[in-house]
Amino acid sequence: MIVDGAGWHKSNDLKLPENLRLLFLPPYSPELNPQEHLWDELREKYFHNRAFDSLGALEDQLVAGLRALEADHARVKSIAGWEYIINSISNAI
Repeated sequence: MIVDGAGWHKSNDLKLPENLRLLFLPPYSPELNPQEHLWDELREKYFHNRAFDSLGALEDQLVAGLRALEADHARVKSIAGWEYIINSISNAI
C-alpha cells in the first residue's frame, strides 16, 4: 500500500497483515500520490464551475463521479496506474 507521511501511517501501534507492506512517498510530493490525480479528475469533470443547492446534491454528484470512475477501468489506469505502482505490486507477489 502506498501511503503519504501522515503520522498515523507510521504509528508503532499499526499492525500490518503479513501480505501487506507500506511504501512511503517522499515528503511534500502530492504529485506522486495517485489518489491526488483521481481527485483532480473528479474535480475537473464533475465539480468544475458548479454550485450546489445542498450538501445532498453535492454528495449525489460525488457518488456519480466515483461510480463513473469505478466503471471506467482504463481511465483509472491511465490516471493512477503508474509503472512504479504496478511494479511494486508485481514484486510483492
